[in-house]
Amino acid sequence: MSGAAPPSADSEVGPQLNRTIGTAQLMLYGVGSMLGAGIYGLVGKAAGVMGGAVWMAFLVAMAAALLTGVSYASIASRYPKAGGAAYVAQRAYRTSWLSYVIGLAIVCSGLASIATQAKVVAENLNTLIGLDFGMTIAGPSAEVTILAIGFLLLVASIVYRGITESLWANAICTIVEALGLLLVIAVGMRFWGQADLLAVPTGPANPAGALTVGLLLQGSILTFFSFLGFEDMLNVAEEVKRPERTIPVALIGAMILASLIYMAVSITAVSVVPWPDLAAAPGPLKLVIERAAPWFPAVGFTVITIAAVANTALVNYVMGSRLLYGMARQGLLPAVLGRVHGARRTPHVAIGALLAIVVALQFAGGIEQLASATVLLLLVVFVLVNGALIVLTRREGKIEGCFNAPILVPAAGGAICLVMIVGRVLQDDWRGPAIAGVLIAAILVLYVVTRPGRRSANSRT
Repeated sequence: MSGAAPPSADSEVGPQLNRTIGTAQLMLYGVGSMLGAGIYGLVGKAAGVMGGAVWMAFLVAMAAALLTGVSYASIASRYPKAGGAAYVAQRAYRTSWLSYVIGLAIVCSGLASIATQAKVVAENLNTLIGLDFGMTIAGPSAEVTILAIGFLLLVASIVYRGITESLWANAICTIVEALGLLLVIAVGMRFWGQADLLAVPTGPANPAGALTVGLLLQGSILTFFSFLGFEDMLNVAEEVKRPERTIPVALIGAMILASLIYMAVSITAVSVVPWPDLAAAPGPLKLVIERAAPWFPAVGFTVITIAAVANTALVNYVMGSRLLYGMARQGLLPAVLGRVHGARRTPHVAIGALLAIVVALQFAGGIEQLASATVLLLLVVFVLVNGALIVLTRREGKIEGCFNAPILVPAAGGAICLVMIVGRVLQDDWRGPAIAGVLIAAILVLYVVTRPGRRSANSRT
């Protein structure tokens, strides 16, 4: 129905989430969730695919991600609910199992990300403090496992403490990691112009070294994942002041700012370090600093890397807890996960549940394939969310006072994500898509066991 008022997020009884987030805080939250750990390692991998033209991969990926980002901005403005993608899928498709799969697919990607980042933080911390117990626990060293669990407890306590405290921690880490990237640009800018920014690798599939559409697609599929994180902004919608205006401005602004930083960093990196060396380096940006600014202490960049990785974990933790809370409030998960602490005004039960899972994952060994599978699931989610916005726009029309994206935006965003899914499946190890399929099956089984109707029937017996 055209001209309808935006739905209220505050109509439920009991304690509600606290609306304290302004535009600047939300933009920093979004920039922090996108910059995170990805760019610090992704530049090298992207350079191995694109050579000196790596900046073009980020540009194309930005255009693709921005379409879905605009769709998310429109959704958050129209329906400012903490359940995010799960809520809008339920509203559009009116199918609880699909909403359940979407919500838990995002949670799974977040859990894999948090668990991985905890290990990365622990390994970097251990290089600074040098713990040595002389034993291992399920693959990683005991020192790394203990430090990772300690880090997770710290993150959980910050998220439990409150959204304001979480965003202050996010803002500090975002500033540190952004300064790290700006440092790379500042010390390496004098090298600009010394590399061919259109040179691409040669090989059996590209003997002439031509910059083809297929190569751009391959590079943009890889760098697209550096923009993942903008969707996290949707899950704090119930804690944003004037969400119908604040979220679109902050989300689009964060994506554009991150894109400019990515392209400047990638141009700097291939200008300072030849792209074959960059592709082979375990820490590509650290190598750039070593060559462009040998006076800068190595421990300083280690601290910056820790801040970047920790920030991504913090953002994912906030996202996961709010998504569980929102799904519980929709009746898609047990109601206990939707409880809000009376004093702290945070979803404390959901925060505790996530802590138990990510601590357990520290004993599960490597989770790289799981992380790869959940990235594929996120692309599927983006297709479904873009489709949901099309359905809702056609069904309900424009909503006055909200940001209403033209219907062509979600159509193009969904189509591009479909192309990237196909490209990802064709490029990826078969185990990634296989794990994604197993995850979907497991989520469906969990839905059958915990669906609202079954829980209600059990409560009457």
